[in-house]
Amino acid sequence: MPTLPWIQPNTPAPGAEAVVMASRLQVRSLRQVPGFFLASMRLWRQARRSPGVWGVSLKAELLRGTFWTLSAWSGKDALYDYARADPHKSEMRRLRDVTAESTFVLWDVPVSDLPVGWEEARRRIAAEREVTRPA
Repeated sequence: MPTLPWIQPNTPAPGAEAVVMASRLQVRSLRQVPGFFLASMRLWRQARRSPGVWGVSLKAELLRGTFWTLSAWSGKDALYDYARADPHKSEMRRLRDVTAESTFVLWDVPVSDLPVGWEEARRRIAAEREVTRPA
């Protein structure tokens, strides 16, 4: 289970608020794991270099076909600029067909609370999945 630990490419100003984004993506088949993993690494590198990123981590449960992301941003605009830029934009379009399920959660935290831990991210994703799961 490879985990790329939290790195902080840019230092936020003391007292600032961060927008945290956590995601869980499940591939349809284990055959798709290698390609999804390589794409995830490209997007992780892009995120590290994106303006407004304050932290980023990636966790891949390869034998389960589950990928988790956790990042902190200076605001939603910085996060959305990253998501709209290539390679993220084109990779996500390409990976849509191999993704069985995806969950995304956003919340605000004081930068003094960074880095956010995986336990908190998983808790928030699980809560979101409960809310959005069909009855």
